[in-house]
Amino acid sequence: MPCSAIMWPQPESEVEMAERVVSVVAGSRLHFGMLSFGQSGLRQFGGAGAMIAEPALRLGIRESDRFEVHGPLSDRVRQHVAHLSRHAPWWGSSIRENSGAPPLSITVESAPPQHAGLGSGTQLGMALARGLAAYLGAPDATAEQLARWVGRGRRSAVGIHGTLGGGLIVEGGKLRDDEISPLVSRVALAEQWRFVLLLPGESAGLSGETEQRAFDRLPPVPLATTAALCRELVCELVPAASQGDFERFGESLYRYGRLAGECFAAVQGGIYASPALASLIERCRTLGVAGVGQSSWGPTVFALCRGQNEAEKLIAAIRDAMPLSASYLAAPDNQGLRVIFR
Repeated sequence: MPCSAIMWPQPESEVEMAERVVSVVAGSRLHFGMLSFGQSGLRQFGGAGAMIAEPALRLGIRESDRFEVHGPLSDRVRQHVAHLSRHAPWWGSSIRENSGAPPLSITVESAPPQHAGLGSGTQLGMALARGLAAYLGAPDATAEQLARWVGRGRRSAVGIHGTLGGGLIVEGGKLRDDEISPLVSRVALAEQWRFVLLLPGESAGLSGETEQRAFDRLPPVPLATTAALCRELVCELVPAASQGDFERFGESLYRYGRLAGECFAAVQGGIYASPALASLIERCRTLGVAGVGQSSWGPTVFALCRGQNEAEKLIAAIRDAMPLSASYLAAPDNQGLRVIFR
């Protein structure tokens, strides 16, 4: 049956409708910094980051007699579904003719904070695309396909490539605006490691048009800086991750984040998004944490610990020293997005 003729499945009874549920669970994304932008003829953006298990996005899809959305981020869910209705090849023609809205109930049960440097928009879009495709019985899709169906990948592709497989992600940057940056490396992080996420109550990080205006103001990244960032990734960060070398990985992560942050100083006013974030990062360093930095535009600060006990002690120490609006303790996500049929 051609994709355009696929119909949304109809339940045979109210009991079947009540029991038919697809659940999707997706972790968050940390972004350690970009490699390049502004140099004509070179790849733009690129960079590195990692997927973490918490805070997680959890959503459910079930049959309904009409299209409805419940829970947080409802407006963003509707926007993603509208984009899917125009771009996903498996979206039935009958659905498009019915204002693009399938007779389904979508519930967002939990979601990471928005505009906090955790990739919440990408994770929501990718989870919806994967969940709706699974519900319909459409063929498996690549990360790039899912991203295009919901209009993601304008700049960073760390979260896109991390969605389906998790791990430490390195992506190479893009030569064209309509390209999704290719995956260069994916490495599983040691399962016992823990990321502590600290949010000091700062204003939200940049996104959307505000982020674009910030990029318009930034000077090009010097070629020497891009070269140094690439060397840090290839010669230090990725090998240390592959070998499970906690000390070397942590120090490399800190160096990479500081060097990448220099590229944004013209907008941020410094290496980090604010003096409060810089103070928080320095506090973690004085407490013996090497791998600490700012995720994307912030305001999330991440700190890498050897294990659960060390991470719990760090959160307690930071909370005793300064106020936080939120904190999380997250294991590395080496699996990626999960689809659960019930």
